[in-house]
Amino acid sequence: MKEKIQKLIPAYAVFPLLACLAVNFLVYMGIAPIADSWKHYDLTTTFDQAVPIVPEFIIIYLGCYLFWGINYILIAGQGKEHCYRFVTADIMSRLICCLFFLILPTTNIRPELGDGLWENILQFVYDIDAPTRLFPSIHCLVSWFCYIGIRGQKQVPKWYRAFSCVFALLVCASTQFTKQHYIVDVFGGIAIAELTYYIAFHTKCYRPLERLCERIYKRGE
Repeated sequence: MKEKIQKLIPAYAVFPLLACLAVNFLVYMGIAPIADSWKHYDLTTTFDQAVPIVPEFIIIYLGCYLFWGINYILIAGQGKEHCYRFVTADIMSRLICCLFFLILPTTNIRPELGDGLWENILQFVYDIDAPTRLFPSIHCLVSWFCYIGIRGQKQVPKWYRAFSCVFALLVCASTQFTKQHYIVDVFGGIAIAELTYYIAFHTKCYRPLERLCERIYKRGE
């Protein structure tokens, strides 16, 4: 069993993946008690108003968490350097999100829902997830990372790379059809993912993470 787990998640990837999870949690949940009471801006556009609500898209909106877990593990397994570079991009992206959540707090007005299975599930999401910290969309950002992290990796089957692209776009669509985000949140999330990914894979900024991880691994030996 241990060998199977190590084959699925290499030892070098454990701390980086946990770091991704921790930073994401700290940014999204940590900002709420700080900025949720501040003045928020509604960036709703004519396009946003024209998009209909389709409650069934909540399946994609919630199902993406499984997609994220699978792809982050898959990406981390593409090699130690690739893992460090990717995680560096991921952490940088959350720090940028944190900055936007503080300097540009955003909100939107959610629609009233009818009575039905999908409507009730969507209402549950509305109840537990305040309409704040919208720009950029972390849902779109993380989903796009799931695609670009394997975009050029030939070790990953072409069909799965294509699936990841399509599913990432469906997640972006789900943020619109569930009225969880504006269209600008989608483009913001994708742009930040591409920007930080480019920086991480074209500079040596991943080296501090690499050195930290190597020290942790040596202590664990």
